[in-house]
Amino acid sequence: MSKITVAATQMHCTWNQKDNLDRAEKLIRLAAAKGAQVILIQELFETPYFCIEIHEPYHDLATTLAENMAFKRFQELATELNVVLPFSWFEKAGQVRFNSLAMIDAGGELLGVYRKTHIPDSDGYLEKYYFSPGDTGFKVWHTKFGCIGVGICWDQWFPETARSMALMGADLLLFPTAIGSEPSQSDLDSMPHWTNTMRGHAAANQTPVIASNRIGTEQAEHRDLSLTFYGSSFICDERGELIEQADRDSEAVLVHTFDLEKVRSQRKAWGLFRDRRPEHYDVIKTLDGQVK
Repeated sequence: MSKITVAATQMHCTWNQKDNLDRAEKLIRLAAAKGAQVILIQELFETPYFCIEIHEPYHDLATTLAENMAFKRFQELATELNVVLPFSWFEKAGQVRFNSLAMIDAGGELLGVYRKTHIPDSDGYLEKYYFSPGDTGFKVWHTKFGCIGVGICWDQWFPETARSMALMGADLLLFPTAIGSEPSQSDLDSMPHWTNTMRGHAAANQTPVIASNRIGTEQAEHRDLSLTFYGSSFICDERGELIEQADRDSEAVLVHTFDLEKVRSQRKAWGLFRDRRPEHYDVIKTLDGQVK
């Protein structure tokens, strides 16, 4: 289909999981009532951002999809509302755990799972303690309403993520996120940098980007540390122009309709993918910039 209506949402999270799920459902219903067909909820929305600290029992928050009741609830919601719902969760898989996303199509079908590729490690964002690096590779899914690629939070800082999904045919790039203050750099506000990076992905790949971040201040339970998440969820078009952006503090539902045929036509006309020279990009596959 040519036109697609997307929504970005943002909300705060607490240790009351039922409240989190109720809040997420409220936003999803609001977005669907505004015509949204693809609705993005933020990263790891079932709980506070537990990676703020190292606490061994948090490993037990991980679940398989089969035992995750929130996933079942989202499947039922997708079916009822006829919407696509990317579902972010802490995945248990054998002896390891991943930061993962399940793509639920309109109708409730599971289209597949993506496991976060890039895992950060900085004070307050101690994800390497909890998550193994993803082993799925980047994914795009042919949903009822369009071809969608999804990266998870730290993935959004890497141009390779967006380019890979665009090459695989993504009509939209979605990034569920949890980002805010930096404990080791108290004077740093990364929000403009965060926004501009993804706007660049949209412009460089001529593909709209939708990003959903959480809001609120979350306090570590076992150390003296808090993170204030800065929201600012947004939708930008294929030129990188901001269409909608939420504030830093409020729950929000942002909705916009794209004409995918027009976007595809411009992408073809510009020739950015035609003129790529991948045979000269071997340096991208190195860590040190030295091609052996």
